[in-house]
Amino acid sequence: MELISSGIARLDTMLAGGFYRGSSILVSGTAGTGKTSICAYFANETCRRGERRLYFAYEESRKQIVRNMRSIGVDLAPWDEKGLLRFHNVRPNTYGLEMHLAMMHKLIGELKPSVVINDPVTQLVHAGTKAEARSVLTRLVDLMKTEQITSLATSLTSAGDPLEGTEIGVSSIMDTWIVLREMETDGEGNRGLYILKSRGADHSNQVREFVLGSDGIDLVDVYVGQAGVMTGAARAAQDARERAMALECKEEIERMERDLHRERGALDARIALLRSEFEAREEQLRTAISKARTREDVLAGERSAMARLRKADEEVSKG
Repeated sequence: MELISSGIARLDTMLAGGFYRGSSILVSGTAGTGKTSICAYFANETCRRGERRLYFAYEESRKQIVRNMRSIGVDLAPWDEKGLLRFHNVRPNTYGLEMHLAMMHKLIGELKPSVVINDPVTQLVHAGTKAEARSVLTRLVDLMKTEQITSLATSLTSAGDPLEGTEIGVSSIMDTWIVLREMETDGEGNRGLYILKSRGADHSNQVREFVLGSDGIDLVDVYVGQAGVMTGAARAAQDARERAMALECKEEIERMERDLHRERGALDARIALLRSEFEAREEQLRTAISKARTREDVLAGERSAMARLRKADEEVSKG
């Protein structure tokens, strides 16, 4: 159940945490899509943890791989010098498939790596038939699963090949399958990555633009709209338009908030003026009310006095 990092943070997120230790991973794609770059990042992350990595390279020499990976911000030379990363470079047609398998067993037994890379495994067909190559790879994957060794293999596909197939048909024995492909939009070629399967993981099914630069690998969200999927310059232009729209929306909100604040201030001022006018009017009315009550009391007193006078006259007349 242990998860190990691929070395690419956003790929780990897409994989719901990374690769399961001891699992088998396949990275397929046409030439130039970045398969070896993923291998290099995985190798670098493995060595950074202090674990050993065995790298079977069938097309490029050790020096070529180390040189080329420096262009995307990965320096494998220190790990090679420390003995944590061992390259085994051999042409597939140098000897037969059984000898290849025997050599792999020997090197795995000597180094006891935690990760083994075969780049690209499809080159093994040049040492035998497709069926034989598949049998050898199946036996190799079984060995590494038994030893809890994580295996990563790359598969070179041809343009126009169905995504669900590989040249030697090894996808069914792999736990995780990452597909790299060319995506052309507006006359511009870009790379795309998505995870076709990852057993036991709630992985993402979304396509990401796979960007290789001097500062490393970046997986960028593609833009999906009415015009379809946008990558590269088209995506950047759409991002710029959306940022401009977001800025306009923000400025409009700020303007309305200022208007609201200004209108609230004007309303508060009017309320204060009305309250002041009401208080002045209230004071006048209370003064008038007080005077009226005073007059009322005076009149009542006068009426009482007059009444008493009239009664006194009556008593005098009777006497």
